[in-house]
Amino acid sequence: MAATILPFSSELAFLTALANNMPIITALVFASSGNILAIIFNYFLGFLLYEKTYTKLEKSKIGLKSLSLGNKYGYYVLLLSWLPIIGDPITIVSGLLRLNFLYFILISATLRFLRYYILAIII
Repeated sequence: MAATILPFSSELAFLTALANNMPIITALVFASSGNILAIIFNYFLGFLLYEKTYTKLEKSKIGLKSLSLGNKYGYYVLLLSWLPIIGDPITIVSGLLRLNFLYFILISATLRFLRYYILAIII
């Protein structure tokens, strides 16, 4: 739920699992898997919104500029997809821009896993 547009803290759930003596590997697998499934959902949500949104963006100067920048820098922006608040909308926009799904998964899923891994190490 946390990696969708719903307000929920996956980090809090992860830390609670660790505080209740869940093995780190198990917590990492569950937190990462759930988060990755949610960003896949976000990607396809954006993918489905493509037709409606693209035609609207195409009609405005700012919209065309946004599409151009998104296509040019989309994969670089994915490097920010692990961040709270802005990361989830980035995954929706990735689908809207129809970024390559394999690259999307490789970049954003790796970063989501690393976020939990680093959090586990810090604790």
